[in-house]
Amino acid sequence: MSAKKKKKPELMVGGQAVMEGVLMRTGDDYAVAVRRPNGRIIVKKEKKISLTKKNKILGLPFVRGIIVLWETLLLGYNALTFSANQSLKDEKKKEKGAEKGAKEKKKEKGRKDELGTPELVITLAISIAFALALFKFLPLLIATLFQKQLGGSNILFNIIDGVSKFIILIIYLIAISFMKDVKRLFQYHGAEHKVVHCYEADKKLTVENVRQDSKAHPRCGTTFILVVLFLSIIFYLLIPFNMNFWLKLLIRILFLPVIAGIAYEWIKITGKHADKLWSRILIAPGLLVQSLTTREPDDQQIEVAIRALKAVV
Repeated sequence: MSAKKKKKPELMVGGQAVMEGVLMRTGDDYAVAVRRPNGRIIVKKEKKISLTKKNKILGLPFVRGIIVLWETLLLGYNALTFSANQSLKDEKKKEKGAEKGAKEKKKEKGRKDELGTPELVITLAISIAFALALFKFLPLLIATLFQKQLGGSNILFNIIDGVSKFIILIIYLIAISFMKDVKRLFQYHGAEHKVVHCYEADKKLTVENVRQDSKAHPRCGTTFILVVLFLSIIFYLLIPFNMNFWLKLLIRILFLPVIAGIAYEWIKITGKHADKLWSRILIAPGLLVQSLTTREPDDQQIEVAIRALKAVV
């Protein structure tokens, strides 16, 4: 029998940029690759079986998106904690100095020199509160200021709310892009996308091949945010125009899981058919906004992203 070329298994690859590194996930496996200040690349690989696979109900369409979103959020924060701790370890070594003996080093082990669960929970809570204030409370407040001029039009009210969210999002992304650490994070974000493109094109994962690919990807979380923003304009039409401000805000927050579940299916379908015209039209706004959330990576950053993906494929 003639030898046949082994076909590469189809894997849905997802990723995220972290501090000086990249997280990659395929199926039940995920890996975080981080370049430490001393130049060494550290790779952490673990298994994480989603609840959508453990429970049939949680794996149903529109329900699974809510679960995946929450799991991705937690996984992302854990990866950020891991990447931050790699920098702390090198800094701790510098502080200790070469003159410290083994006995003193043993005592140092008991000290808290890494970010742990309490810090993670606090950071996660603050981040969620900040996001709700910026993208829920503030847009609703802006729309409410124009309520008397709208003549009872719920459509115009929600369009103002949606446009306000989009403008706030763009201003926020532009503002943080001037920060040095965020610039590097956006470079790793670009490296993540380029490496995934290279893998999905079935090309060898080399720095030279990856460099040629696009830094924008249709399954990016930036696109997901825009889909949620668009769907929220439609769903919020169900909220009565003259309802109390705080009740409107509460219902908007409660609608989020439903909108997220639909947005997940949207991204999943368009991502699978990215070559179709209708799909390219739907994902075009997300790709444009990715010009703000991604930067061209250097070769060292691409190397880190390749190490992360190779660990899970």
